[in-house]
Amino acid sequence: MNDIDSRPQDALRAELTELLPPPAVPEFAPERQRELRRSLMAAARPARPAAWWTRKAVRFAVPAVVCGIAAGAVLVTAPPETRDQRPAVRAEGASAVLSRAALAAAAAPAPDARPDQFVYVESLVSRAGRPAGGGPAVVAPAHRRQVWLSADGSRTGLLREAGAADEELSPRLPVYELDGPGAEPRKTFMEAGEPSVTAPTHTFVAGLPTDPEALLRLVREQTRADGGDADQRAFTAIGTLLAETWAPPEVTAALFEAAARIPGVVTVPSARDAAGREGVAVARTSGGERTQWVFDRSTSAFLGERTVLVAASDAGPAGTVLSETAVLTKAAVARAGQLPG
Repeated sequence: MNDIDSRPQDALRAELTELLPPPAVPEFAPERQRELRRSLMAAARPARPAAWWTRKAVRFAVPAVVCGIAAGAVLVTAPPETRDQRPAVRAEGASAVLSRAALAAAAAPAPDARPDQFVYVESLVSRAGRPAGGGPAVVAPAHRRQVWLSADGSRTGLLREAGAADEELSPRLPVYELDGPGAEPRKTFMEAGEPSVTAPTHTFVAGLPTDPEALLRLVREQTRADGGDADQRAFTAIGTLLAETWAPPEVTAALFEAAARIPGVVTVPSARDAAGREGVAVARTSGGERTQWVFDRSTSAFLGERTVLVAASDAGPAGTVLSETAVLTKAAVARAGQLPG
């Protein structure tokens, strides 16, 4: 004992470690292993789907979670060849895409158009036309479209499209009257009605409700006279406001949130606008046609619209693109015809 007691404690501990068998590693029962696995997967899953989560980001985020989990839990990752591919749109669908678009819109710069100025919108457009003799629709190549809209609606605007004469957009509506049988039509003007969702001005759009429920009710009320599918009317009207007006950030965000409340809106994993920009889209189908809004995958910015046949008709086979647009520029200018500096 005296010899043992006189040894250094570290040497004594090392000898005892060699003589004793290694301690057993505790194992969990199968039920406990399943419980831990469920906990791990729940901790590794994002609370809300996000398009900006790439396979690589998930791969690097997982080890921090795994280190805090007891032995026996298993996490299955994607095969190496799929980790760096473009992220797929989550199955949750349109509400997630539109919510991200609303967040991006809310952070965008506010329009700076004064009431005495014009809102300039430049886009690429392509439309399908029917031949005079009948037959499937023929899609024209995309061309530039420029429109100057009086911010408060009191001045004459301008529409300019490649291949067509310039068209004045007067705040007064032309009316032709006949003084009697055989008389030459006499052109007069009628003052335009109050601005509305279907005939907006910049000032009107700036004052739209920012509560999505209230905004959707207003859109439904002001498109009721158009007939047809009420939900599709609302979806189409909101799409036109997004493409053809320059709304404040909070109004644009509310438009996206209002669209998310329309039944039948779904996600299209991949779509292109008239400029060829690829992105994710939300869409709604009515009357054999699917209207799509295309968003940038990275920024969730609204890129444009397209309308596609989903079933064969006299206009063409399923998949025929009837129209598409790409919004390029929105700006404020002093007069109609002036380009932004």
